[in-house]
Amino acid sequence: MSAPAVEAQEPFNRKTLFWGIFASLLAAAGFFLLSTYAPDFRQPGNGGATPLSKSGVGYAGLAEWLRLTGEAPLMARTEDDLARDILLIVTISPDSDPEALDHILNLRQDQNTLFVLPKWQILPLQGHESWNMKFGRLPGSVVNEWLGRIADATIGAGQSTAKQLDIEGNMVAAPEELQWVADKYPLIAAGNDKAVLTELDDKPFYILTDPDLINNAALKDPEKAAAALGLIALLQPDDGPVMFDLTLHGAGRKYDLAKLLVEPPFLALTLTILIAAALAFLHGLGRFGPPRLKPTPKTKRHPAPGAKTAHRIWRGRPRAARGGR
Repeated sequence: MSAPAVEAQEPFNRKTLFWGIFASLLAAAGFFLLSTYAPDFRQPGNGGATPLSKSGVGYAGLAEWLRLTGEAPLMARTEDDLARDILLIVTISPDSDPEALDHILNLRQDQNTLFVLPKWQILPLQGHESWNMKFGRLPGSVVNEWLGRIADATIGAGQSTAKQLDIEGNMVAAPEELQWVADKYPLIAAGNDKAVLTELDDKPFYILTDPDLINNAALKDPEKAAAALGLIALLQPDDGPVMFDLTLHGAGRKYDLAKLLVEPPFLALTLTILIAAALAFLHGLGRFGPPRLKPTPKTKRHPAPGAKTAHRIWRGRPRAARGGR
């Protein structure tokens, strides 16, 4: 009497296995997307001359001051942001991206844009995150390299004799080691034929040569804080928000292969490949073709009695007797 057949049991439940694989794929996709776009969400407030920096050379104070006295300023992270027809404030630091500046110059040839030049050499302050210390002026060649991309001008040599500056009726003390350019028709003068704020002749571009009029270090002085609002109002007479540029400091300007895969026009190709892979996986869960039949055991044949002996005799006969040639 044969033993009863034992049915083979699957080690894992199919539904559990399916949802486990689905959750793993979903987590992997989320990790991929977050890793791809994480640099865009990081705030470029590293203590440098950025609109989000709270160091002395940063401009987070001006952004907050504008928010408290009117409408909160916008932050330009993409090309679409840069194309908006409002006043754009571009704060330049020595480690900014030159190609990003060239892109802004080409994109905003007919739109009001204020460029703030760098002035100080800085180093991170140990033990204080996003703090820095200044240790001297930037070389004129460094500042002129940035200025030359915007206008055909150079930083003036020598000290200005101006002790005070008139900014829209607000008399403020001239910054330390005032940085200026030669201009016969300045918007903000620093003496005879010297300008701290100048305008290009053929484009609505403005250049603030000395950042110590609007940066965080300057806004601790109430007179300079009031003058900073007057300076912005001079360039943006219509009521409305202004916008700070972040692309010069790395936001939205880094493209890689991962971004190309998840953004148009290659997004359609990526989705097509994923859908095809999903369909292949689902198809693989089922059986291909009819099931194979289990082979039936065959009965073992035994030779008839004397058959082996006859075969040996026949093999032992001469070839000619067996009918061979």
